[in-house]
Amino acid sequence: MIPIAEPKLNGNELKYVTDCVSSGWISSIGKYIKKFEEEFSKFTETKYGIATSSGTTALHLALATFGIGKDDEVIIPTLSFIATANCVAYTGAKPVFVDSEPRTWNMDPEKVKEKITEKTKAIVPVHLYGHPVDMDPIMDLAEDHSLVVIEDAAEAHGAEYRKRKVGGIGHVGCFSFYGNKIITCGEGGMITTNDEEIMNKAMMLRDHAMSKEKRYWHPYMGYNYRMTNMQAAVGLAQVEKIEEYIQIKRENAKKYNEKLEGISNITLPPEMDWAKNVYWLYSILVDNIQRDDFTFRLREKEIDTRPFFYPMHTQPPYIDYSDEKLEVAEDIAKRGVSLPSATSLKDHEIDYICQIIAETLS
Repeated sequence: MIPIAEPKLNGNELKYVTDCVSSGWISSIGKYIKKFEEEFSKFTETKYGIATSSGTTALHLALATFGIGKDDEVIIPTLSFIATANCVAYTGAKPVFVDSEPRTWNMDPEKVKEKITEKTKAIVPVHLYGHPVDMDPIMDLAEDHSLVVIEDAAEAHGAEYRKRKVGGIGHVGCFSFYGNKIITCGEGGMITTNDEEIMNKAMMLRDHAMSKEKRYWHPYMGYNYRMTNMQAAVGLAQVEKIEEYIQIKRENAKKYNEKLEGISNITLPPEMDWAKNVYWLYSILVDNIQRDDFTFRLREKEIDTRPFFYPMHTQPPYIDYSDEKLEVAEDIAKRGVSLPSATSLKDHEIDYICQIIAETLS
């Protein structure tokens, strides 16, 4: 089976983890956490990084840092992994779902404008499958209405919007280092920001909100969202190779595009002229064919795939939050397929995948 994704651990991972274990500093204190935070924030062109135990905890911690809570509303795209909505709900706030726009499959800025109310406190744009959201209209809306912008960049390490790295455009960015991401710690996350006050508060809340001046004194309710030194050791080795991995992703996407262009019934992944897509997953839309039949036929040929995320407003925990039909997102979701996208993918495997797709759709 050609896998949808798999980690590439061909750098200093073993060296750094061995050093970490040998030192005895394996928990949430150790040199690799600080080094990883510094190197990743440098990569995202931001001043500060706050490492966390997962991408989900990074997003929840960011919302909590801004004081998002009961009776607040947070605008999010409906087409995203469900963690985006869950993190809003964890705070007691209400997720407000926005439809996609058809060019990039990301949240539609015009639809965001329609959703702003007196209760709105934040907007969470998600850079879906590695393509950045059109951020300027989002930031303009946020400034006009005094809203916080938290970028969910879990799938978009290194993606660029008008030559700016995602994760440094909004007030904070949130990243995931799960095993299928462009770089990984196995599990882990990161908040990035240019705001020292936000950094300090997030770091405090991450560690049970313990006072720096008075040990075991907790002025707020905090969380145990710390990353371990062992995770950070892997993360540091991974960030040393991140530019290489992104280049491989983009080269593989180019090969896919060349092979699949011209095949009827396929929409290739977008890359707007103002964007750099990092193609976390190489994702296509399939027309005039039952998507699940298509993926079943590929699986019969030992090709792993993934369907697109189900729109969150259609899922049981959130089905009562909106009675709208968000038609663009619903249409994209039912036609979307992600193909094998690992950095270890070989040219002959891409050739084979494209050959099977062409035969299946002929």
